[in-house]
Amino acid sequence: MREFPQILSDATAALGPEYFQVPIAGRQRPIYRERVYCYELYHQLRRRWPERTIYSLAGEIDKKGHPLIRGNRLDDLKPDLLVHDPGDMGGNFAVIEVKPAEASTRGFEKDLRTLGAFLAHGEYKLGILLVYGDESRAPRLAARVGQVLTEHPDQSIELWWHRAAKRCCSTNPFTLIFCCLAKSFLFDPLVSIRHNEVSNGPIRAPN
Repeated sequence: MREFPQILSDATAALGPEYFQVPIAGRQRPIYRERVYCYELYHQLRRRWPERTIYSLAGEIDKKGHPLIRGNRLDDLKPDLLVHDPGDMGGNFAVIEVKPAEASTRGFEKDLRTLGAFLAHGEYKLGILLVYGDESRAPRLAARVGQVLTEHPDQSIELWWHRAAKRCCSTNPFTLIFCCLAKSFLFDPLVSIRHNEVSNGPIRAPN
């Protein structure tokens, strides 16, 4: 689905601040709520979804009991978003996990394991970890993603960074990193992080 990166970019740019951080009565500062962000992201993606495509967008599909993939660590995993052709394993395109930047390291590791399992056992072509919020954690998270990909160089995982509400790719809202790092690649987040200054999708780390 060649147009998907642009669809995702445009959809994230449409998210207002009320979905990015949720105001809470009695609190001075709003807080991040992953579900609120995901629901609005799903809505914005659906608004932009092409009519003539075999792929559909789905949220939190339960793969438990699937006759072709049960028992392959997918039974209890429900990724935030899937892009696929239902009923055709060959049409499994992308699996997406969403996390606020302030989430715990354990939460990020869980999402990376989910992405890896769907790529390895669900025949999905692409995994996306979409992080939104403060990018001060970018180097640390980048190092963790790089470690995972170095351990599993056959997996295609991209890290998308959504820095602020109402920002689009043309104004650089994402830090996009890494895909298919070779085991011999010495990962250095200061070298490998690149900022996307264009509107046509992610910049990949060198192989």
